[in-house]
Amino acid sequence: MVEISLNSVPMEVTQVIRLLSLTMGVCLLVPSTSLLDNSVSRKVDRVLLISIDGLHEKDLARFASENPSSTLAYLRHHGVTYSNASTSRPSDSFPGMLALATGGTPSSTGVYYDDSYDRKLAPPVGTAFTGVSGPCTPGVFPGTEVIYDETIDKDLTRLDGGGGIDPNALPRDPANNCTPVFPHQFLRVNTIFEVIKGNALGRTAWSDKHPAYEILNGPSGTGLDDLFAPEINTSSLNITGSISATEAYDDLKVQAILNEIDGKDSTGTMEAPVPVIFGMNFQAVSVGQKLPVGGYLDAQGTPTSNLEGALAHTDASLGKMVAELRNQGLYDRTLVIVTAKHGQSPIDHNLLRTLTAGNSGPLGPIATRPSMILAADAAQVTQDDVALIWLKNSSTTAADVVLLQANASAAAIQTIFSGPSIILLFGDPATDSRVPDIVVQPNPGVIYTSSTGKIAEHGGFAEDDAHVGLLLSLPGLHPSRIDSQVETRQVAPTILMVLGLDPQLLDAVKIEHTQVLPGIN
Repeated sequence: MVEISLNSVPMEVTQVIRLLSLTMGVCLLVPSTSLLDNSVSRKVDRVLLISIDGLHEKDLARFASENPSSTLAYLRHHGVTYSNASTSRPSDSFPGMLALATGGTPSSTGVYYDDSYDRKLAPPVGTAFTGVSGPCTPGVFPGTEVIYDETIDKDLTRLDGGGGIDPNALPRDPANNCTPVFPHQFLRVNTIFEVIKGNALGRTAWSDKHPAYEILNGPSGTGLDDLFAPEINTSSLNITGSISATEAYDDLKVQAILNEIDGKDSTGTMEAPVPVIFGMNFQAVSVGQKLPVGGYLDAQGTPTSNLEGALAHTDASLGKMVAELRNQGLYDRTLVIVTAKHGQSPIDHNLLRTLTAGNSGPLGPIATRPSMILAADAAQVTQDDVALIWLKNSSTTAADVVLLQANASAAAIQTIFSGPSIILLFGDPATDSRVPDIVVQPNPGVIYTSSTGKIAEHGGFAEDDAHVGLLLSLPGLHPSRIDSQVETRQVAPTILMVLGLDPQLLDAVKIEHTQVLPGIN
């Protein structure tokens, strides 16, 4: 293996690499990317799970078709492609990742977004940890916004988040002496990582974009042996401000995977068994879809050259992983799963409409976002290309729906879910402290935002948000395509099945009767 040369990459890219290598001890080495056919068996010893955030099904199909020598094309030639796969709804990163890791939707996981609400929790104590004092009183349940993103890092100026999560930034549980609620404690069901560890199959690992992804540890808090989560939104670097900087950020996580394939921990500094389940999420494609310099040229999903470059960079990174699995003699028995936590909307930029605080609709200079329309009654409104609304008092739901309907044109509202439709989707807000009272799905292409610097977003129920790529690849498999409708939550029980475990060991699989993916036996 050879060292990376930093001389040929942009300055902001080298800054990202150098800073993280200093703060987190990452060994920056890359292997050969040759893809050579070997004789194979079909036994699965481990699973490499990859989320290319933003990857639509049409992105995967087009890229593989137009780049027949690519890694994605190679994986498709030895795998099953699902042309009609849907991610979670809402299509946010947290529920999208948890679908892959638990086999469940928010109705069982209890996690709707990385910014949500719980009627039974209390706000964080603030900057000074004072135990049970402050806004939380044992036995009193005021309800609070629940945020599990970069804002809970110990030090947002550092790429390692300052070493983890600040308990003072976490919601408090009045039913448990006002102790802080870490992300893994917020999750109501177990994960594939917990099941695999609990059955002594081997080491577990994951790499993602915030320390908050320790939620994948599951309720036990012990599901992951190795979590590598450099902070993508660190205030010291504008990583998501350019595609090249995001690619460099992805490279750091790719190196963590290569280290793990080589029998080390994610930092490359300690010997460790190769994980039985491991993987990462890629961010460059998602950022390339959002930034005005990227996106698509037409409604058919023809990428701009910048977005195409992000796809090619991600594909080359997958090639490094496949090559290193081969180098270590592991590839023939590794199931590679490529999918996405979420898509991105809109693909057709002619549909794009951002409703910011300064907008006024056809009804005049009135509030055009659900959060503004329901400001008096809303306890929490989470908005992207969807609006999840938790009310201060659920008894106002009917009146608030009427108010939203009256402003439907100005707020570009397509569908309002409340009452029976919410219960059908998620459960009853009267009995479940996490279920939103109202969900607003805007017209395709509409984004509720205070930012004017993005041309796409995710979170909603739209086709572009939910229709994602899904590919399972293993040497020895004949290429096939399944067009029947499947969901990404079926990945979790499928992983357990191919590793020889009972999918029913997953709580969400039992609750929601999630099936394994067809075409895999």
